[in-house]
Amino acid sequence: MRPGEGFDVERLREPAEAVAAYLAAVRPMPPGIERVALADAFGRVLAQDAVAEAFYPADARSTMDGFAVRSTDGTALRRIAGTIRMGAAPPGPVHVGEAMRIPTGGVLPPGADAVVPLENVRDDGESIAVDAAPAAGDSFTPRGDDMRPGDRIVGAGCRIAAPELSVLATLGIVDVPVFVRPRIAVVSTGDELVDAAEHPGTGQVRDSNRWAIAGSLLAMGCTVVHLPRAVDEEDAIAARIADGLAGADAVVLTGGSSVGARDHVPAAIARLGAPGIVVHGLKVKPGKPTVLAAIGARPVLGLPGNPTSALMILEAVAAPIVRALTGERHAAVRRIATVAAAPFGGRPGWTWYVPAAVGADGARPLVLRSSHTSLLARAGGYVVVGPESSRIESGAAVTVLGFGGR
Repeated sequence: MRPGEGFDVERLREPAEAVAAYLAAVRPMPPGIERVALADAFGRVLAQDAVAEAFYPADARSTMDGFAVRSTDGTALRRIAGTIRMGAAPPGPVHVGEAMRIPTGGVLPPGADAVVPLENVRDDGESIAVDAAPAAGDSFTPRGDDMRPGDRIVGAGCRIAAPELSVLATLGIVDVPVFVRPRIAVVSTGDELVDAAEHPGTGQVRDSNRWAIAGSLLAMGCTVVHLPRAVDEEDAIAARIADGLAGADAVVLTGGSSVGARDHVPAAIARLGAPGIVVHGLKVKPGKPTVLAAIGARPVLGLPGNPTSALMILEAVAAPIVRALTGERHAAVRRIATVAAAPFGGRPGWTWYVPAAVGADGARPLVLRSSHTSLLARAGGYVVVGPESSRIESGAAVTVLGFGGR
């Protein structure tokens, strides 16, 4: 089947334009805000800006083991007036003609405006001599060099990882405001499906889609609600969607999203309420028969039934919709910059998502059979061939986008 067959090609939407139109029409939002302990904040999405309330460091601190001195003393001999201990205030000020021992991280004493590293002094135990006069500001960080009161250090919408945990701890934010994880109901449709634990009979296949979709949603920070699969009947599918909306913030379906006689997802959505279907059909391969819909402000996404198509559309197209529910504003997508080890095919006017294997020689396209589940395991990610091009030639620079959770 060639792209567009079965659909009015003129009405198919470019993926970016379709998602932008959807977000403007539906405006999905996180379900709420809660507070969690700092120990439980990893992987959550910050709901409020983390703002500094004090100077950090609170005092000027040495960046070297050495001696705190007054730069105006030049190269004159300096009497050792004391020792600064880690975690303690200096024993007193540094006066003219004096120096004070200081460790890395020690608080600079009053009167001192420079630190001379140990390797640059001659120390007889009672005094020090220097060959070169230190300059004011040498070898210490001033008060507030890292943060000042009112500085926004981590913005709302950031997914909290190791660096953010460190910052939150530094700021003393141990009761962390985060967005509530959205609950996403996952529904597989199809008479041919059986559970993963069952042995498929003739004409049957195990339901792998729900697990790929669930994994991707978990990687995006959602809570997944597994609903029983629905047979290929409009009433059954509508009932499953209604069940999902009763206990979740969004519903993601796989299968039944096209325009064939057995594709009942669009009709099932249309009978459940406004705004209903916002987009049906994308100018992409794979994934043309995609449905972007909503009942009230709750998204209902209909993905193709083929495994590669379903996961590809969720990751490459629908992810911004899901992340609007999580509150994440700037998602970090794993990107591998490499070269095309073989041509990547496309078609002018269409966006193609091509699974790719990444090796020492670059990225190679995998034969695109959207029904092949093994393709996903062998792919290191996918390459986007944009609508402005019919192919990417061997040797051209490409970016491989990773699947969520890898």
